[in-house]
Amino acid sequence: MNMKAKLHIRNRFVFVGDFSLIIVSVVLSFLLRLELDDAFSIYIPSAVYMLAAALLIKPIVYHLFGLYRRMWIYASVQELKLIVASVTAASVLVSMAVVGFYVSGAFFGFPRSVLIIDWLISMFFVGGLRLSLRLIAESFNQNTPQNSISLRIRRVLIIGAGDAGALVVREMQRNPQLNLIPIGFLDDNLAKQKQQIYSVPVVGNISDLPKILATQRLDEVIIAIPSAPGRIVRLVADICRLKGVPFRTMPGIYELLGGKVSISRLREVDISDLLRREPTRIRDELIGATLSGKKILVTGAGGSIGRELCRQISRWGPSELVLLGHGENSIFETLLELQESYPHLVSHPIIGDIRDVNRLQSIYSHYQPQVVFHAAAHKHVPLMEVNVEDAVSNNILGTQNIVEASLASGVDRLVMISTDKAIRPTSVMGATKRIAEMLVLEAAGRSGQPYSVVRFGNVLGSRGSVVPLFKYQIARGGPVTVTHPDMRRYFMTIPEAVYLVLQAASLGEGGETFVLNMGQQLRILDLAEDLIRLSGLEPGRDIEIVFTGVRPGEKLSEDLWDEGFVFEPTAHPEIFRLDGQNDIIGSALHQATGEIIRLGKEGDSTAIINLMDEFIPGSTIRSTPPPELTSVD
Repeated sequence: MNMKAKLHIRNRFVFVGDFSLIIVSVVLSFLLRLELDDAFSIYIPSAVYMLAAALLIKPIVYHLFGLYRRMWIYASVQELKLIVASVTAASVLVSMAVVGFYVSGAFFGFPRSVLIIDWLISMFFVGGLRLSLRLIAESFNQNTPQNSISLRIRRVLIIGAGDAGALVVREMQRNPQLNLIPIGFLDDNLAKQKQQIYSVPVVGNISDLPKILATQRLDEVIIAIPSAPGRIVRLVADICRLKGVPFRTMPGIYELLGGKVSISRLREVDISDLLRREPTRIRDELIGATLSGKKILVTGAGGSIGRELCRQISRWGPSELVLLGHGENSIFETLLELQESYPHLVSHPIIGDIRDVNRLQSIYSHYQPQVVFHAAAHKHVPLMEVNVEDAVSNNILGTQNIVEASLASGVDRLVMISTDKAIRPTSVMGATKRIAEMLVLEAAGRSGQPYSVVRFGNVLGSRGSVVPLFKYQIARGGPVTVTHPDMRRYFMTIPEAVYLVLQAASLGEGGETFVLNMGQQLRILDLAEDLIRLSGLEPGRDIEIVFTGVRPGEKLSEDLWDEGFVFEPTAHPEIFRLDGQNDIIGSALHQATGEIIRLGKEGDSTAIINLMDEFIPGSTIRSTPPPELTSVD
């Protein structure tokens, strides 16, 4: 048996301690009040009745409040609140019982102040007994000798003296086996300078980091500010890299949604951390009203966007979550993750194809979803150029099936995930997504239901995106291929994009196209250089960057905002509503869509492209040369 197991004190012993202290508390209350004077013997009957009431009532109340189901070596402020509530409730009930005895004539004379004295003493005894267990545990851990084969103690500097930093330090102190010793905080809040948190001092602000690293022996720097923008993470990472000091970070605020801050969440800094934006979080209650207690279906639940949708939806407590996807392995991985993080969530993994209308009807009929997030789509631009028929069947026919099944089963809300490439499309993928948008918006107008579209640009780290490609090239020793030094694209992290999708979903009243504010466009060259440096290498020295030239029809920067249209603000500053889109609706839409689907089944890709170019406003697929199959767009 290890030493920590020996230290664990079972709650039955805590119960015995409570029982003994209840007797001491009542007796002590009378002694403090009467001080053993001549009147003491007069009040002995009332003391006996009070003691009987206390021994009967207090343990029951403490049990009902969960005081015997806690690991008191991990007691915190929440446990302190629980102790106050349970002792107060028990004292009120005991007081009522004693007053009842007095009124019934069970005894004569009763010093009422002993009830208050007993309450105060009980608070001290109950809280002291439990919190002493934590003090003993911490003292025991600090005095336990380290295993001879353990790693050497690492001195750690914490960036951020907020709640996250304090929790990280507390966990280090409670778990000496981590071999991490916090030696100080850096924080830009002037009010925290020269203060201490858990006996660890705030030794300066973040700009003092180079001086601290130069004057103190440090083994690691931890960035514990989930809300920190990318410029702060980049500053710390650059300084640590130049000084040769390892560094890790807490995930960003959107990654931590629904999760807890802890040492286990620390990870290496990645590209998404360098591109964080200041989080804007308002009106979360609208998301809760949209999702809590609802049956929710997510299509494409195994993909990068679909899986993050499932993660964030789960924290809002849906009654059921249906995971619909075509790939069994990805759906299984999503299911395992959700079961680990949300063990009480009722989730249904469904392997199916949105092109199979009969299968969809069966799923809708059986699960009766109230909210649907449609994220299933073919999105790889170059591959769809040579697989036109499959792009049509999945992106257009599949969306049409989802829309009609949702209408037929009375789905309350439908949200389709779209792309900036649907704007004046130059590719088959973009064109099929634009038609899919039209189908959703037309159904909203026809039914009056809050069906809407959310459109955004590139997300970091999604399948087929540029980041995995660059990482693959770096792992192979280079070169990293960039088309042009001035090539720019919009980027957003997956957790942030999905959070804004949920915000937009809660704002939808029907027929809207929401556009997410993607921030400033980023140079692909800067992205490549950042990834190389995060790998511990230097661009141009360790990994070569090769410019391959702009591909035919490729733009140096991309469009997110349709020229000539009005983008109205919404209740969320990062979400805009597109007004006046010149979409085709009604019978013209269904006629053209039906013809495109028919041509897809016949395999006539040339006719499909010609028809989409004629049908979609601003489309230029025919005049845009197809990209290389291995390119990323």
